[in-house]
Amino acid sequence: MAIVIEPQRVKVAPSLLSADFAELGAELQRIEAAGADWAHLDVMDGHFVPNLTFGPPVIARLRERTRLALDTHLMIAEPGRYIGDFVRAGSDLITVHVEACTHLHRVLTQIKDAGVKAGVALNPHTPLAMIEHVLGLVDLVLIMTVNPGFGGQRFIPEVLPKLRRLKAMLAEAGLEDRVEVEVDGGITPETAALCREAGATVLVAGTAVFGQPDLARAIAALRG
Repeated sequence: MAIVIEPQRVKVAPSLLSADFAELGAELQRIEAAGADWAHLDVMDGHFVPNLTFGPPVIARLRERTRLALDTHLMIAEPGRYIGDFVRAGSDLITVHVEACTHLHRVLTQIKDAGVKAGVALNPHTPLAMIEHVLGLVDLVLIMTVNPGFGGQRFIPEVLPKLRRLKAMLAEAGLEDRVEVEVDGGITPETAALCREAGATVLVAGTAVFGQPDLARAIAALRG
């Protein structure tokens, strides 16, 4: 299923990082039935971030189990070497970190040329100036609201002004109707409301969805 960009509508993308890894296919189907918009796949290499998760072979099997758009977040070093693998596995959107790309423009062009949506992610401390020159290339900007690597971390509220500045940048460039603004890290119903007010259109949540007894209610609570 191809991702449709609708920045005006708030979407929820549960992160499978908080799912039961022994039942990933079933967990994916549970969030689809509960009304999730996308499935967020955190790919970590133990080098760019201090954790290991999964790669293209797992994503390829997940692709067989759902019609949800697969939002693949590459927290890996040298992501340009692996774009083809993640495209072939069935990713609908591939996000790379500005901090991991020596040649960011080249990598984003590589993703677009492969026929999928392209996203760029920034860690909490990384300034927005690092992506000004590529805004016209991207379909999504991901603002990390925790330092990446592990689920269950506390939301960093100092990132909220950065979100507002990003929305202003997109508006000035005439891109506010084309580029999604995603947040990832420490997202709960309370912090989701702050992020929505600051301009976020895609909310990535792990334990706030998978840690709840009623997934549909949890997803609805994040949308507000």
